[in-house]
Amino acid sequence: MTAPNIVWTRIDERLLHGQIRITWGKHTEANLILVANDDAAEGPNAAFMQAGMKASAGGEYAVRFFSIQKTIDVIHKASPKQNIFVLCNNPTDVARLVEGGVPITHCNVGNMHFHEGKRQIAKTVSVDSKDLNAFERMVERGVTCTVQNTPDQKPINVLDLAVENA
Repeated sequence: MTAPNIVWTRIDERLLHGQIRITWGKHTEANLILVANDDAAEGPNAAFMQAGMKASAGGEYAVRFFSIQKTIDVIHKASPKQNIFVLCNNPTDVARLVEGGVPITHCNVGNMHFHEGKRQIAKTVSVDSKDLNAFERMVERGVTCTVQNTPDQKPINVLDLAVENA
């Protein structure tokens, strides 16, 4: 069994949308977008969510919707031909994937919207203590976590931003 070919992992609260397809998908040369999200895979509105996200993919990518646990359970069965773009909507889910043995080495953070109890650390990223804990858990396991909205922007370390904007 070979390691899955994970070409990119991104946190975007919006999950799969046009920017992912147009900008990040092409930049990463992915051919499969794996939306690892319990609600999108199995939630009460999963069919509706999936339909919208599949439309956003524009037919350019294979798209899969797996729960976090299913991703952990099956990612190592991926074909070597699959260039996998893992997409989550929060850092806790990515930390769960890493802790479950999914070989993620870098986590790109795009959009984490401001909500009550969160503080803004970058233009499009707001965090709370649960988010920071998840990033710390990933970093402890060797995962680089950076904020970068588009490929032409310079990546900035998430935890450095959190300290600078405390």
